[in-house]
Amino acid sequence: MQYFRSFDKPALPFRRAVKKPIPIRCIQMQEDFEVETLEGSLRGRAGDYLMVGIEGELYPCSREIFEKTYDWLEED
Repeated sequence: MQYFRSFDKPALPFRRAVKKPIPIRCIQMQEDFEVETLEGSLRGRAGDYLMVGIEGELYPCSREIFEKTYDWLEED
């Protein structure tokens, strides 16, 4: 088994990729929350987002990650 440390990039031939533009649904929560996921129970803080994935699964996303990763779509 290989072991990797966060932020210590190994000398591997990494390729570049970009996330597919798959629209999701989300809402910014105004209070702390907890959601049961396939990975177990996960917590979000006030200001984080509750996301609905492409299979209908719920999961939290921190505000910081959301702002770096997502752009808002225009409503129909």
